[in-house]
This record gives sequence, C-alpha cells and structure tokens, in this order.
Amino acid sequence: MKVYIHSFGIGLIEKSGVGRAIHHQSELLERSGISVSTKRIKDSDFVHINTVFPDSLLVCLFARMTGRKIIYYAHSTMEDFRNSFIGSNLIAPLFKKWITFCYNHGDLIVTPTEYSKALLSGYGIRKPIVAVSNGIDNSYWNKPVKETVESFKSKYNIDESRPVVMSVGHMIERKGITDFIELARKKPEITFMWFGYTPPALIPDNIKETIKEAPDNLIFAGYAKKEELWDAYHSCDVFCFMSHEETEGIVVLEALSSGIPTIVRDIDVYRDWLSDNKNVKKCSSLTDFENAVSELLNKDNTELINEGYNIAKSRDYNVIANFMRKQYELLSC
Repeated sequence: MKVYIHSFGIGLIEKSGVGRAIHHQSELLERSGISVSTKRIKDSDFVHINTVFPDSLLVCLFARMTGRKIIYYAHSTMEDFRNSFIGSNLIAPLFKKWITFCYNHGDLIVTPTEYSKALLSGYGIRKPIVAVSNGIDNSYWNKPVKETVESFKSKYNIDESRPVVMSVGHMIERKGITDFIELARKKPEITFMWFGYTPPALIPDNIKETIKEAPDNLIFAGYAKKEELWDAYHSCDVFCFMSHEETEGIVVLEALSSGIPTIVRDIDVYRDWLSDNKNVKKCSSLTDFENAVSELLNKDNTELINEGYNIAKSRDYNVIANFMRKQYELLSC
C-alpha cells in the first residue's frame, strides 16, 4: 500500500495548520508501515490532497485517469475563512463554492471533526465524508520535560517569577488576537506571548493598529518551529486559545499533549470532544477568560491536565493511522 501526499506549494502554507497537517499525515502513515511519497504519484495507490489550489485539481484529474483513489482532506470551510485576511468576508461565498467544487473531486472527504463534517454536509458535497482528527504525536509533545523554563524565560527577558500565558496562530481576527491583546491589557501582572506570523500585507489595517497598540506585557514571538513550540508549551503556565472558529485546532492538541492547562473559547467545534472543567476550561466572554486565567494560575491543575492528555491520546498518530488504513481497505473494495 502506497500513498502519495500532494505537497506542491507547501512553501505557501508551511506556517499554517494545513501545512502542519501535511507533515502529520506523512509521519503517522510512515510509522504505521504505509509507504509515503511526496514526489512521485506514479508509485502510489492512493492520493492525498490537502489544498484547494488549481494544481490540486490537476492532480485529481491525473489520479482519476490512472485509476488511483483520491482522499481529499477538507481543512477549510467558509466559516473559518471569514474574518481572516483582507477581503476574506467579501469573497467567502465564492470560497465556499470553490472548495465544494474541489472536494467533490475526491473519492472520500476527510475532515477533522464532526462539527466540520456537519458544515460540509450542508454544502452539497456528493462524496462520502468521514470525521477523523489530524492526529498528534504524543511521543514528541509529551516526552519527559527537560530543564527549559529558566532558559526560555531568559531568551525572552521574562522575570522568572512572572507567570506566562501563551497562544499560537495567525495574527488574524478569527484566531482571537484582538481579544488576546485586550486580555493582556487587563492582566498587567502576567506576561502574555503570541506565537505565529502573518504577512503584514494580508492583515487588515484595523488589526495592524490593534497589534501596534498592544500593551508592553504582550510579546509577539513570531513563527516558531516545532522545537521552539515544545519549549514554549513546557515553559508557559497556561495555554489560552481564543479562536472564534476552527475545524479542529492542532495547537489545542499540542497543548493538551504537552500537559499545559488549556483554555478555549466555547464554540461548536469543541462541543463533542472537550468538556468544560474536565479536560479544558471553556469561556464565552473576555471576563470569562480573565477569570479562567486567574483560576488556573492559582490552583492545582493535575486532574485537568491528565484528562486533557487522555484526549490527546485518543487522537494519537497510531489511532489515526489505523483508522485511515481501514478507509484505504474500504476504498479498495
């Protein structure tokens, strides 16, 4: 069994969740003994498509002509395209039509959650859709902690006595960056850190201005590689993800696997797999987030962390690889 993962244009999406998902697929399949190629489609039995660029449709056409089965990963929805980059709200309806057209070229549509599956099912997609997590490498994120906190805080000139709250994502409204900035302003005794980068040309002017006026206790750390994020998750005190819309949220899985107390916005995507006060804290308003941060910084979070890790384990690479193997077998029948 051989899988070709189409990765043309990876440079454009390397720093996004879709880019990370492509790497996830390659790693989890290789670990399960499935041969993976990102270079030669002719050596494959199945084709994975993760993007909605025009070249992806050409690959679908070739796969169809040569008898290969196409698994189209539906990472994007119209809902999570809104409130992102300049002009995204204006063209969101067109984006919906385009991604529907693209996804209909697959033999099987794979999307990360039941929530995103429900959205896609309402788009008029004619192909079968299954919900399966992007997966998480718990052997990496949950590996034993090294002495990292002191050096991490030194790198960013943070006083060792100050608690640190972190988030990860594009610097866009949908990811909750304006709320995160306001949260930092309300908690000057805490250091806040935002990991992630978005080209300024894509950021609306009002968001640029809000970022420019962020308080001094908020550090914009920029794009962080996997190793740097590991240090951050294991050095910070709370992970606070204020995103307004997601199809899953890979960074949430990374945080849960890393054992950092996690706060998320109470949105539909988390409804059937994350539970408030059991494995995460869920918040609906800025005041809720403010109170949740204070609570987690002043209590023993062992139970919350352990339950969060159980969620990460249920989405481990091995679990997802076994699920996908069964999908390949069904498509081969």
